[in-house]
Amino acid sequence: MTAGRSANGLVLRSKDECKWDLVSLGEVMLRLDPGDVRVATARQFNVWEGGGEYNVARGLRRCFGLKTAIVTALADNPVGRLLEDLMLQGGVDQSHVVWTRYDGVGRTTRNGLNFTERGFGVRAALGCSDRGHTAVSQLKPGQIDWDEIFGKEGARWFHTGGIFCALSETTPEVAKEAMIAARKHGTIISYDLNYRDSLWKSIGGKVRATEVNRELASYVDVMIGNEEDFTAALGFEIEGAGDDLAELDTGSFRRMIEKAVATFPNFKAVGTTLRHAKTASINDWGAVCYYEGAFHEARPMPDLEIFDRVGGGDSFASGLIYGFLNEKGADWAVNCGCAHGALAMTTPGDTTMATLDEVLRVMKGSGARVQR
Repeated sequence: MTAGRSANGLVLRSKDECKWDLVSLGEVMLRLDPGDVRVATARQFNVWEGGGEYNVARGLRRCFGLKTAIVTALADNPVGRLLEDLMLQGGVDQSHVVWTRYDGVGRTTRNGLNFTERGFGVRAALGCSDRGHTAVSQLKPGQIDWDEIFGKEGARWFHTGGIFCALSETTPEVAKEAMIAARKHGTIISYDLNYRDSLWKSIGGKVRATEVNRELASYVDVMIGNEEDFTAALGFEIEGAGDDLAELDTGSFRRMIEKAVATFPNFKAVGTTLRHAKTASINDWGAVCYYEGAFHEARPMPDLEIFDRVGGGDSFASGLIYGFLNEKGADWAVNCGCAHGALAMTTPGDTTMATLDEVLRVMKGSGARVQR
């Protein structure tokens, strides 16, 4: 294995020796979007594929043109095949998808559903998940040949996160197994904390979330999360933040990150989005990246108009990772992530519909004049 030190200090495997730029591990669900009405009053839904870890792989494939793969499991029924078709459109390789036998009614295995309202004005976005006993939640160590993925095929970057690890008692073990194999083969590991109270509350709540995430954090090179994630999932308090975390002093957050890096010296970079949701439709948006003792703050975007906020953080992550993989430096990477996340929130669905040219224009501060 050969590796080179990039301009930002991360030791990256050579692109020539790796089949994949990035491999993600996580659940892919069917998102049902009621459009302008409420889930409880809807008569029809648009459908998209989505999932925190998958969204990062798809963003890197569709917006940035990198070669990515997803490791997940799906029940082999028409809903699973619909997800397969949607992922084919997204261009993320599915050669490591585990297909499980469907029993006819979903008693033993099924595919996850996520009903999501976009919100508007004072009405916040709302999600209602239906994902118990899903195929991916039943993955166990030993089922995936990680040495083949990271060794024989080769991957420059591995990404997973707290959503996958909250699905069951065994999914954190699968993530840990993958991280150990990735580290052995010199693959960079990123992890998005992505704390979801609705997922953790049935398996031990914040206590269990902190226990799981702190154990896995010791394997991570690039940690990603917002202020709530670092508080709930890693147990680091943010000075001066209210209970709802609506207002956040950047200086306090920086001090919290310094504590996290001191606790986990393996963190080579920490990236986070900064969001103040004035309404569901108007957010102050920004991002910060800590790298080797220095903070890099993206150009802030006050009063950003939001069409669909879901997936904005995942698109930030894919833009940040793209910057690192292309040796652009932490400052460029955090601005790329911030711009990509902002653009992703202008379209429906969890996944990005932005192009690289659009991301670069937003990074330069260009306006929204018609492009002809």
